[in-house]
Amino acid sequence: MSDPSLEHPPNPDESPDLELSVIIPARNEQRSLPACLASILSQSEPGFLLGQQWELIVVNDDSTDDTRSIATEAAAIHPGVIVLDAPALDLSANAGFTGKTNACWTGAQAARGKYLLFTDADTLHETNDISRSLREADRHKVALLSYSPRQIVTGFWQHAVMPLIFSELASVYPSKQVNDPARRLAAANGQFLLVEREAYFSVGGHRAVGDRILEDVALAENIKRPPRTIRFRYAPEAVSTRMYRTTSEMVEGWTKNLALLFPKPVALALWRVLDVILFFGLPIAAFGLYWLQPWQRSVILLIWVRTLWRFYSRVARSNFPAIDVAISILGVPLFIYMLLRSVIHHRFRKTVVWKGRNYNAAP
Repeated sequence: MSDPSLEHPPNPDESPDLELSVIIPARNEQRSLPACLASILSQSEPGFLLGQQWELIVVNDDSTDDTRSIATEAAAIHPGVIVLDAPALDLSANAGFTGKTNACWTGAQAARGKYLLFTDADTLHETNDISRSLREADRHKVALLSYSPRQIVTGFWQHAVMPLIFSELASVYPSKQVNDPARRLAAANGQFLLVEREAYFSVGGHRAVGDRILEDVALAENIKRPPRTIRFRYAPEAVSTRMYRTTSEMVEGWTKNLALLFPKPVALALWRVLDVILFFGLPIAAFGLYWLQPWQRSVILLIWVRTLWRFYSRVARSNFPAIDVAISILGVPLFIYMLLRSVIHHRFRKTVVWKGRNYNAAP
């Protein structure tokens, strides 16, 4: 169980014992956790030894499957692996925490590293990516470094819809603006979030954003204040993730986030409706309206080509394979549904569901 003595944050001025603490919040992750642990424990760069230079903390978030036993087995084999249990949530009042922020805060309080790396149990890490990320953070002199992983998708709907979502994210959170100290825009991805210990605790860490559903973005906003800077980029060479295993999981997960990620989700949904109408309606009009003159058909087809170029050039920002980008137009109706579903849950029902828990949707 969590150590009660860790209910208050460590003094950020204290000298850390280790270079790095890797923290994995995990709730019912028996399917994903073994591969994640294996990828992290294989970090074998000389001079970067588990238990001597870094530690791995797995925080069990009230799992009802074998998550905790999997983590405990790893701890029995590998010195430097620590297993904690997050304190129970008071869901009736939400207690100022979501399950993830509660687990992250529990791990952070126990951590002894100069840097804290928060990473999800559904991630896979390439060899030595963690030590390279430390060097990257030092090279760019940033207090927070976050990677957007390569997305592993399965099933038709994930292949068609996920490029649409990530292309919009790339438009709303362009890396150049996020990384520019003169810009207020901040973003981060909780699947790989490396932060200096001092910066983390000075802004209150996950406790300060405990009730935020988009805790990663909120934490980045807190840290990106002069003189601190942050860095955020797509990093397929470092980390990958399989966010969802089924379509229903994908719908539930994005219902939780979409209305918060995009500033005008209803307007975005309407624009995507227009995409579908133009994409399919223009060629039907060009060849189905028999009374049109040849030049009129040509004009309509030119507008259609312009529509194709605009749509696909935007979706290409997603960094997904070309075939996924090509079929993404078929995923637009489901994307629209998830956008509107997210808006309904956040603005009208005032609640969202994730991993078996109901959370108040903050305005």
